[in-house]
Amino acid sequence: MNLLPLPAFSDNYIWMMHDDARNAIVVDPGDADAVFDVLRDKGLSLKAILVTHHHGDHVGGVQDLHAGTGALVYGPAHEPMPEPITRLAQGDVVRISEPRLEFQVIDVPGHTSGHIAFFCPDLNGKPVLFCGDTLFSGGCGRLFEGTPAQMQRSLDTLAALPGDTRVCCAHEYTLSNLKFARAVEPGNAELVQYQKDCVALRDADQPTLPSTIARERAVNPFLRTREPLVAEAARSFDAGVNPSDAVSVLAALREWKNNFR
Repeated sequence: MNLLPLPAFSDNYIWMMHDDARNAIVVDPGDADAVFDVLRDKGLSLKAILVTHHHGDHVGGVQDLHAGTGALVYGPAHEPMPEPITRLAQGDVVRISEPRLEFQVIDVPGHTSGHIAFFCPDLNGKPVLFCGDTLFSGGCGRLFEGTPAQMQRSLDTLAALPGDTRVCCAHEYTLSNLKFARAVEPGNAELVQYQKDCVALRDADQPTLPSTIARERAVNPFLRTREPLVAEAARSFDAGVNPSDAVSVLAALREWKNNFR
């Protein structure tokens, strides 16, 4: 099974999976043309479209792709979505026959109120997570509709996935996220090395993604809200932070990141 990040817009990735029989699935296709180009160039047949949330850079290409290929569309139960669509929520399972893959649906509100993620337990022998704009490498999504408590629960759920789970988020935000992460935890040696590795990848015009859950646990401040040094950094930004309350820490980190340059 091939796993490909298709660049779209200025910094989006549309994730594609396809097998040797030329059957394909895409995740969050905001731009139909970017997908049609790859389908045509590789001679692929699009069988399914997975959508994590309702923002235009994730759903903008869904209707054209469905009309042009007949691919089935799967997305969140509680958000406005292009129709026709099979609506999904926590505990649902999507089974695709061609290519043969299974995805577990996880509710991850925070960035939007009905955001979902798709977890595949086995793609080429390792799990993979399509998390939209909930979890980024080194960061998390802005809280446009949800609350810090919701985002903390969502990130806790994702952080509990197996460490070798590949994290396929939808934006190439890694370098800016790691710059912020270094401001939060300047002494984190693994973070320092990861930032160097990601700079080298971008200098070579390569994606920094996918990351892994294990790496994100080690470097991502939004998955490290219970670490004393992260909590103290959050309190240095906002003296009202309760360092023993992960939600309070996350709320301060998110506000700090919103205005960080």
